[in-house]
Amino acid sequence: MAAPFRISSLLSRPSSFARTSRQLQTTSIKRWAVSSSRPIAQSLANTETTSSTAHEALPPQAYKPPTAGLLSHLPRSWVPYAELIRLQSPAGTYYLFLPCLFSTLLAAPLTNPIVPPSTVLYTSGLFFTGALIMRGAGCTVNDLWDRNLDPHVARTRLRPIARGAISVNQAIPYLGVQLFAGLALLLQFPFACFYYATPSLLFVASYPLAKRVTNYPQAVLGLTFSWGAMLGPPALGIDLLSHTPALVSAACLYGSCVAWTVVYDMIYAYQDIKDDAKAGIKSIALAQEKNAKAFLSAVSALQVGLLAGAGIAVGAGPLYFVGVCGGATATLGYMIRKVNLKSVEDCAGWFRRGAWFTGGAISLGLFGEYLAQYLGLCEEDKEQGAKRT
Repeated sequence: MAAPFRISSLLSRPSSFARTSRQLQTTSIKRWAVSSSRPIAQSLANTETTSSTAHEALPPQAYKPPTAGLLSHLPRSWVPYAELIRLQSPAGTYYLFLPCLFSTLLAAPLTNPIVPPSTVLYTSGLFFTGALIMRGAGCTVNDLWDRNLDPHVARTRLRPIARGAISVNQAIPYLGVQLFAGLALLLQFPFACFYYATPSLLFVASYPLAKRVTNYPQAVLGLTFSWGAMLGPPALGIDLLSHTPALVSAACLYGSCVAWTVVYDMIYAYQDIKDDAKAGIKSIALAQEKNAKAFLSAVSALQVGLLAGAGIAVGAGPLYFVGVCGGATATLGYMIRKVNLKSVEDCAGWFRRGAWFTGGAISLGLFGEYLAQYLGLCEEDKEQGAKRT
C-alpha cells in the first residue's frame, strides 16, 4: 500500500522546473489580465488550478458540461471520469480494436478445422471490450504525464486532470481499476495470450514520454496500438512460435498497422500544430510540415506492402489482395488527396472517418477471404485450376 502513496506523492509534487514555470506563467497572466481589463486577482486564481510550463498560458476558458450524447445522461460526478477515458470520442477505441480484428480474421483460416463464424464473432467481441478498457487506461496514463502540457493546448486544456476536475490522487486508483479490469478480460482468452499481451504495457506507459524526446511519437503510438495484430493467432489457439507462416504473417500485419497509425495520427496531430510549436511539444506534423502528403503517401505504400506480405505468408487467395490491399490503397489514396491539413475540422473529421473507411475496407477484404476459405471456395478454385493444367 505504501508504493501507490509514494507514486502519487511524486506525481503531485511540483518539480523545480514546474515551480519556475509557474512564476513565468504568473507574469504572463498578469500581462494578459491587464490587456483584457480583467482583475489580476481573478487571472491569478485561474493559474492555481492549471498545470504550468515555461510557455505562455492560453487565456482561461470556461468548462461546459455535456448536454448531448452518452455523457449527458451520466450522473454529474461521473462525467470527468468518463471524459478521462474519452468515452465521448470512440475513434481511438476503434483504432485499438481494428488490429485485433484484422489478426483474428487473418488467423481464422489457419485453424484446423477452420473455426466457425460464431467463434470469430465471440473472439472479436472480447477484443472490442478489451480495446475499450485499455484505451481508457492509456488515456489516463497519457493525461497524468501531460498534466503540465495539456493546459497550453487549445484542444486539451479542458481535459479533467488539466482543468482540475480530477486530481492525481484520484486518477491513480482509477487507473488501477482499469488495469485490473483489463487483466480480468485477458484471462478470458487462452492463457498463452497473457504472455503475448503483457509486453504491450511497456509501450502504453512509455508513449506519453515519446513526444518529449522525438519528433515521431506516432511511431511509438503505433507500436502500442498495433499490438493486437499479434494476438489473433494465440486467441484462436495457434502458437506463433511453432507456426512459422502465422508468425511471419502476424509480424507483417503488425508492421502494417504501425505504419497505418503513423498515417492517421499524423493527420490527427495537425489539429495541434500551432499550439505544439508554441508549447515546445515534439510532433511529426512539425517535422514533416513541408512535405506532409508525400510522407503520408510513402508510409501508406509501406502499409499496403506489408499487408501484401501478410497475405503471401499464409498463402492467401486473390480475394485477399483485391479486397485487403486494393481496398487499403484506394481508401488511403483518397483520404490523403482530400484531407486539408490546414483545417482543424477537416483533420479531425478524417481521423474519425479513417477508422472505418480504411479499417472497414481491410476488414471486409479479410472477412471475404475467411468466408471463401471456410466455405471451401478456394479449394474448388485450386482443383479447377489443376484440371485445366
